[in-house]
Parts: sequence; structure tokens; C-alpha cells
Amino acid sequence: MLDQVVNLAAVTILGVLEQAYFSLKVIYARRKYSVSPPSTTGPPEFERVFRAQVNCSEYFPLFIVILWVTGVFFSQAAASFCGLLYLWARFMYFRGYSESAHGRLAPLYLSGKVLWVLIGLSALGVLNSMGQVYLRLDALQYLSGILTG
Repeated sequence: MLDQVVNLAAVTILGVLEQAYFSLKVIYARRKYSVSPPSTTGPPEFERVFRAQVNCSEYFPLFIVILWVTGVFFSQAAASFCGLLYLWARFMYFRGYSESAHGRLAPLYLSGKVLWVLIGLSALGVLNSMGQVYLRLDALQYLSGILTG
């Protein structure tokens, strides 16, 4: 069983480490720009770092849930690949946003597209599993057979 989820677990740990890194960057920005907690406003340079971290944190639970649902019900390999791509896009988003508000846009769009792919794959996987249980129909296996001839 563990070999079926080890890649998902690795991507999850990388995601948690990324979130920790973003949080540390906010702490460093607070010190650099003299913004004491609980304040969330200050120079634009601080506010961009703070907003980038908050935005990434807001999407993290959605990402983790959909990563695991995709990995369990569709494909661990596909979920892990998409997960790594998402984490890279979020890192680029954080870095871009920290430098300028415009710098966040391309990575934001990429991470959004990856999330939609994960949502689509997870829905396919769950629907296929429901078909197996309730209709004794494995649509993904059927499609695979057609495609491989």
C-alpha cells in the first residue's frame, strides 16, 4: 500500500516545506521593513511578500486534497507530476510577487491551470471508481483498450 502513495507523500512534504519557506520570508520581511505583528501593512515591498505568502497558504489545502484524491483514484504518477509542477509555479509566483505585483501573473495562471487539471483527473478517477462499484464498468480501462488497439 505504501508504494502506491509514497510519491504523493513526498510531494506533500515538499509542499509543507515550501509553505514554511514562504512563512520565513514574511518573518525576514517584517524585520527588514520594521513591520511588527500583528500589523499586516507597511511598505509595498513588505506587503507584496505578505500577500504572496497569504495567497499561497489559501490555496494549499485545496491543492493537498486534490493531489491526494487524484493520486488515489486516478494515478499517483500523474498527480505527483502535476503536484511538482504546481509547487514550482507557486514558488515562481511567490518570487515574482515579491519583486512586483505584475511578476505574479504568469505563475498564477500556470498554478491555476495545474489545479484545474488535478480537479479534472480526480473527478475522472472518482467517477470511474463509482462506475466500477455501482455499474461494474471500468471506463478508463475500456478507453485504454481502445487507444492501445
